Amino acid sequence: MAYNFFAFISRMRYISRWGLMRNTFQENIQEHSHMVAVLAHALAVIRRDVFGVPCDPGEAAVAALYHDAPEIFTGDLPTPVKYYNPEIRDAYKEVEATSAAKLLSMLPEELRPSYDHYLREDYDSALHALVKAADKLSAHIKCLEELKAGNHEFEAAARQTLEAVKATALPEVDYFLTHFLPGFGLTLDELQ
Repeated sequence: MAYNFFAFISRMRYISRWGLMRNTFQENIQEHSHMVAVLAHALAVIRRDVFGVPCDPGEAAVAALYHDAPEIFTGDLPTPVKYYNPEIRDAYKEVEATSAAKLLSMLPEELRPSYDHYLREDYDSALHALVKAADKLSAHIKCLEELKAGNHEFEAAARQTLEAVKATALPEVDYFLTHFLPGFGLTLDELQ
């Protein structure tokens, strides 16, 4: 029997992000997931190597790679819509759960347990917090890249994503903001 899981995973490149904004360059969920994986790995390394807290950077990277996989079927729902009110948020979570279950059904039975927790984002809260922080950082970096390209439509989004990043209140994120965000060409002061 042929299984379609990886064929569908490869379709992540067809799902565009930032649908409510004019983009100087389009970003898809495959590119986004890669960046979130890179950032989640970095945050986990910072947690482990700078702060001395046990953490598995590989696990963080894999969790991040699959964090938006259910959007293969749902598309990317913009954050302002997704979190507009609790009813929409909860309904969308149900749709994502159905999508994750559909993806899981495309794997052989013996492989499903290895992917289940990633597709449902059902892992420990510390790992979940790192992946969510990396997701917010990725969005903020996209905003910075748009601003550098002269797209002023992303000014408000850059401020909002920076606030969301800071609201994670993770020391790993503060470390990243201090040591690595300046490499993207804009300082925190320029955005505040």
